[in-house]
Parts: sequence; structure tokens; C-alpha cells
Amino acid sequence: MNELFGIPLAALLGQLVLGLVNGSFYALLSLGLAIIFGMLHIINFAHGALYMMGAMLAWMALHYFGLGYWQALVLVPPLVGAFAVAVERTLLRRIYRLDPLYGLLLTFGLALVTGGAFRHAFGAGGQPYAIPPQLAGAIDLGFMFLPKYRAWVIAVSLAVCLASWYVIEKTRLGAYLRAATENPKLTQAFGINVPIMVMLTFGCGAALAALAGVLAAPTTQVSPLMSSNMIITVFAVVVIGGMGSILGAVLTGLGLGLIEGLTKVVYAEASSTVVFVVMAIVLALRPAGLFGKEK
Repeated sequence: MNELFGIPLAALLGQLVLGLVNGSFYALLSLGLAIIFGMLHIINFAHGALYMMGAMLAWMALHYFGLGYWQALVLVPPLVGAFAVAVERTLLRRIYRLDPLYGLLLTFGLALVTGGAFRHAFGAGGQPYAIPPQLAGAIDLGFMFLPKYRAWVIAVSLAVCLASWYVIEKTRLGAYLRAATENPKLTQAFGINVPIMVMLTFGCGAALAALAGVLAAPTTQVSPLMSSNMIITVFAVVVIGGMGSILGAVLTGLGLGLIEGLTKVVYAEASSTVVFVVMAIVLALRPAGLFGKEK
């Protein structure tokens, strides 16, 4: 059987695999966004700028310091995480007790400033970033040739998402994090340094965005504008999965990537909007999202 509902099976499977690649980026970015919201109750509009910063720093490390992909993969996420920690210590910590709208406006302004600074320094044009030689070539899946680098993206994204979920949901550190967000005063009374926990949470969420940026660099043109379309979709993913739900962000990101890939086969013109159609349907039926908690 070479067709399914009149669609060539090879084309269908190929688009589903490519959709899984996009879904891996959605899941990794959504994970960082969900961690920050779930733990700190901050809608981080600067998340896309942190993703862009990760890709740009990887490109800068290569062209100015001769540091290749593997070095960037190790060094860039902690650097962006440190930048986020500085932002949290100097700016965000001043507005925790205020209306959440202030956090939204602050991070939105930070995204504009960061994007503007990189555009001023490097222009708006895209820069190429080569795939590392170890991941060049493709894997024959029978129905398509999957680039090794894209298979690597899927593997790394799934591993990081699974590890993050396990740490937050199944370890003592994760229990401390959840306790610090639900009842910070009581948690502090037990000797846990809540401000440090908050700081590290924001830094780790930012580092995940930067990791996604480094992974994305060889698959796209590295540019200060690269976050624009991606972050809008990622916010939709987080809303569909349920604001603050770690598992919801990961599963929804992967699922929507597959739906997007399937749509490209069935009706390509709708592939760029299908995520928002799904979001509208989910919110109409379940306003808290698929994995969110109803109040």
C-alpha cells in the first residue's frame, strides 16, 4: 500500500519526521517558557530574544574566537543563563510583588532592547552557520533521507526535555522548587534559600532557550530577527499545553510539530496557521489548556 487517503505514504511519513524536528524545537523552547511561568508566574516575553541570543553567540564564537559548534553547545547556554540571572537580580526581583502585568511589560521591553542591540551591531541580514562535520550527511529511512543533524536535534531535545521533567517532578530539588513557588515564606522557614532558587530557575529557563538557539543555528540563517515567528508559535504551544505545565509544554510541542507536518501534506497553505486553529479549539473546550489545572 503506497497511498493513504490518496496521499503518497512516503510523502506523509517524510513530512511527519520533519514535523517532529520542528516539534523538538517547539518542545525545548516551550519547556523553558513553561518552567519560568510555572515556577515564577512570569510571562517571559524575552524568551525569543534569549533564543536568538543563543544562536547569535554561537555564530560570534565561531567567527570571532574560532570556537566550533561543540564548544558553543557547552558554553553558550550557561552564558545566556548568567545574563538572565543578572536580569533577574537587578530588574525582575523588584516587581515580584506587583501585578504580573509589570513582569510582562518588563520582559517585552527587554526583548525589544536586546533585539535592537543585536540588529544595530550585526544588521538584520542572516548569517550562515555550518553543520559540524561529525553530523554531516543523511540517514536512509527507506522512505526519505533524514539529515543526521536533524536526527541529532530530535535526540538532544527529547533527552533534555525528559531530564528537565524528571528533575522538576521526581527529585528533591524539584520538590524544593515547587514548594518555593507555592508557599515561599514557609519554605524559607525550613532553611531553603528561596531567592537563590528563583534566580536559578530563571537562569535555567533562559539557558534552555539558548540551547534551542544553538541547535537551530545550523538549520537556519542566524539573524537578530530569527525569533519573531518561532516565539509566537511557542507561546501558542504553552497556552495549548496549559500555562506552567512542564509535561504539557513538551508533549504539545511535539504533537503540534507533527500536526504541522501533516498539514503540509494535506493542505500546505494552512500549515502556518494550523497551530492557532488548534489553540482556538482547545481554549474553547478547555480554557486552562490540555494539561493545565482548572481553577
